[in-house]
Amino acid sequence: ATAIDINGTCDVSSTLTNASTAVNVAGKQTIWIPANAMTPTTSNPCADITAVETTSGRPDMYVLDFDKDSDEHAQFTVAFPKSWNAGTITFQAFWSGLAATTGVTWSLQGVGMPDNSTIDVAYGTAITVDDDAQGAVEEILVSPVATVTIGGSPVDNDLCFFRIYRDISDGDDDMAGDARLIGIRILFTTDAGNDA
Repeated sequence: ATAIDINGTCDVSSTLTNASTAVNVAGKQTIWIPANAMTPTTSNPCADITAVETTSGRPDMYVLDFDKDSDEHAQFTVAFPKSWNAGTITFQAFWSGLAATTGVTWSLQGVGMPDNSTIDVAYGTAITVDDDAQGAVEEILVSPVATVTIGGSPVDNDLCFFRIYRDISDGDDDMAGDARLIGIRILFTTDAGNDA
């Protein structure tokens, strides 16, 4: 094999492969945060994690239930890889409703904290996304994506705290029953090939 030494930028206009396998390049990446990796907040919490059986021998749902009568919250943390560009993220809620129709408004906010700093800081701006049930209970519902700016101007090695809640005061939240959060997908952008 011939060694190729490139001194400078190499712009590949088609797919870059290694032994016919696509090479992972900087760009959009995904983190899945299941409901059982979240905890109800101390103040105004959602219900504790609950296992819901559909039918014996079929998938169980592990969910956090959010009430229709008041804003209830859960939180989780993410230490993003160093290759993250520290920019905005997007999220999608995966959920199920106890009512077969009508909608739910999910809201997410976050804040980043560097080494040797206080955790006692306010979250960034909450961003909402609306989604409607589609005619059946025990049905997977996937919200549209929404873009979130994480508070605190995060940098490499920050720990990011997130809070998710059901925004019952939003005009599109009209489901007359609990909304069951199964998890959320976070999409973030990398600007480096690895975390070195």
